[in-house]
Amino acid sequence: MALPASPETVACYVADLAKAAKPVTIDLRLAAISAAHRAAGHDSPTKEEAVRLVRRGVRRTLGTAQRQVRPVTVPELRTMLEGLGSDPAGCRDRALLLLGFAGALRRSELVGLDVADVSEGTDGLTVRLRRSKTDQEGAGRTVGIPYGSKQATCPVRAWRGWLEVSGITEGPAFRPVDRHGHLGTTRLSGNAVALVLKRHAGRAGLDPGEVAGHSLRAGLATSAAAAGVPERVIADQTGHKGTAMLRRYIREGSLFRENAASAVGL
Repeated sequence: MALPASPETVACYVADLAKAAKPVTIDLRLAAISAAHRAAGHDSPTKEEAVRLVRRGVRRTLGTAQRQVRPVTVPELRTMLEGLGSDPAGCRDRALLLLGFAGALRRSELVGLDVADVSEGTDGLTVRLRRSKTDQEGAGRTVGIPYGSKQATCPVRAWRGWLEVSGITEGPAFRPVDRHGHLGTTRLSGNAVALVLKRHAGRAGLDPGEVAGHSLRAGLATSAAAAGVPERVIADQTGHKGTAMLRRYIREGSLFRENAASAVGL
């Protein structure tokens, strides 16, 4: 798109984009167009009435609700863990699922972990995240993962078991495992994390299409809210900078714990 673009050109672009893109994607594209114009010293065409009319029409037609992945609950996580063996693939997947859930980690944070980033102490695991989605400057943050009350769902024991069976002492914490149980030397991909989660979700009777890598992170936030954990404590674990997405999880987790209809004597 040549600069400066006319409002009519941008409006036609938005209308064409709406054939395949979601409203949130369109808004991101418009923000990029606006930023490019300002950087070049031009007025932004995105504020003009022609563009605003098309944008409003798209939002009315397509709606503005964003697709949310299904949060994995604790009972569902337990079912997903059942049947995982003591072989390398089973131990890796157990550690992957439990650290991802208990740490409310994004899949990029999980695959970015090195063995040196995880240390075990008397209270549990200390996980150092060197970079994450909301930490583009690489300041990093530390997440505490406590011992579980049950051996089968304890993230600390799962991590310990993975290190023992894999024999790894440095480098990428989570790696590919082939069908013969041989470990790779490269880092597991984010896509592979999502596939691991979908595979075990399907085995547990969940719809794999509703589950993604983010389901573990969403599951911890939603489950903690349902258990009455304060918003500040949940945010400390998830690393949320803003409250909009976090409060969506909290609302879902509190639908029946704090429900107006439950107090009126029905």
